[in-house]
Amino acid sequence: MADIVVLGAGMVGITTALALQERGHECVVVDKNAPGLETSYGNAGLIQSEAVEPYALPVNPIDLMRMAFGLHNAVSLNPTYVMKNFRALLGYWVSSQKSRHGELSRYWAPLVQAATSHHGALAEAANANSLIKREGFWEAYRDPRRLARAVQDAERRKAVYGADFRSYDSKALSTNEPALKPGLAGAIHWPDTWSCVDPGALVTAYARLFVQRNGNIIRGDATSLEKAGDGWRVAGVEAERAVIALGPWTPQLLAKFDYAVPMISKRGYHLHFGGRHGLRRPMLLSDDSVVLSPMSKGLRIATAAELAQLPSPDLPRQLVRGERAARALLDFEEPVEARPWNGIRPCLPGMLPVIREAPRHPGLWIHFGHGHQGFTLGPVTAQLLARAMDGERSAVSNFGGPKFTFPQID
Repeated sequence: MADIVVLGAGMVGITTALALQERGHECVVVDKNAPGLETSYGNAGLIQSEAVEPYALPVNPIDLMRMAFGLHNAVSLNPTYVMKNFRALLGYWVSSQKSRHGELSRYWAPLVQAATSHHGALAEAANANSLIKREGFWEAYRDPRRLARAVQDAERRKAVYGADFRSYDSKALSTNEPALKPGLAGAIHWPDTWSCVDPGALVTAYARLFVQRNGNIIRGDATSLEKAGDGWRVAGVEAERAVIALGPWTPQLLAKFDYAVPMISKRGYHLHFGGRHGLRRPMLLSDDSVVLSPMSKGLRIATAAELAQLPSPDLPRQLVRGERAARALLDFEEPVEARPWNGIRPCLPGMLPVIREAPRHPGLWIHFGHGHQGFTLGPVTAQLLARAMDGERSAVSNFGGPKFTFPQID
């Protein structure tokens, strides 16, 4: 019998297994797919040290209406989804209010600020430094007024959190990114954010490190988890304790044990394009809410969020708009894949991840709900979970506990 079985082989699950392994626990990871093939594969590849505050909804009703009618590319809404998930969306909107958002950010910011050091240690141990670039990324704007407001907000983040940045006008940006066509008013450079040229390969490298350290990864149905005496059984594996780190599939499994989790499903798309695009660093086109990331497979164009009841047809409208915006700035070739990839980001109304033991099931632990930042935060929150499972419950007292109305496990 293993000490702990971890369900999920994405960034959060694999780094959870590594953190527990470092503390002397014999761990087994169970997933139906190989490591790094789901949500951890399909992201912009950023380890975002500048993202010191959780993503918030607009609090202005007019801005919300513009978003609802698809007048901004940041969010694509499905009316049926909104009606079925109104409570969770309302909770997220409440968390976006200034005072509440500020309180949540006090817990969020230290996690994000620790991410690069945690990833750096793992990448070194996993011989994966070649996958990581440490040159920052661009937050670019066409509209000079929006750029000016963004610089003011960057100055606030630097004053409050110490997030370093430098602003560039259009001429200076062109000097640093000569492949860009005219059209941008300028950009903010966040130098301390890292990027990854193949997110799935980085998760695979971390998984390989786990196996090299005598860990075991088994292909199997993680949703078959069941109680077995004083322990747990899943996919033929028995363990004293279990950790659910299945990302957006976590609420489905928890429902089997009569827990209700109000998760918001944000679907994101990406597509790789061939050719010599010439972009040196990843770039967020803020006016279009799309990220352009130089990857080993080509230029990855990644979208923001689509809120839709799942399963539902793929509607990559945001990706179409993003490609159009990208082609106005860069020359690149046609897609290298037959169709866009899409995956779900598990967002909770309270914005903070759930890191805790299930209230009515001793030995069953929950680690999910990182929203847009699972790739960034997995190694950091994995350490908190491992400490808590070894008895240091104060390490996770602010994540999924009674302090916040959301996130909650009912």
